[in-house]
Amino acid sequence: MFRTLLNRQLWMNPLSDVMGGWGIWETVNGEQKLTTECIENVIMMVPFSAVVMWTFEEKMEKGWKKIVWQSGKIAFIFSISIEMLQLLLRLGTFQLSDIFYNTVGGVLGGLMYCAVMKVRKRL
Repeated sequence: MFRTLLNRQLWMNPLSDVMGGWGIWETVNGEQKLTTECIENVIMMVPFSAVVMWTFEEKMEKGWKKIVWQSGKIAFIFSISIEMLQLLLRLGTFQLSDIFYNTVGGVLGGLMYCAVMKVRKRL
């Protein structure tokens, strides 16, 4: 969050790159460079959604499909909130790729939560 909201310069046109970067590689001056934005967005939401699932464990419906759906939905809502805040405060660009990768991270966090709880029950 520090890097996303607090440590940024103001953007004059926050809608300049709505589609965002969908790949790991980008071409700069004819040279391919590795970009980690998509990986960072996925990794950011994995622990977040797993902790949310753990926190509201009693209120969540049982079953891995329901848990994955809830964690994906929560990650999507938080991602939209972050992107809208960036748009309104002009602290970055509104990007659909960020929303997608954050949601994927939320789903992975829900799967991780399910796996940990299944192992925990067996122990």
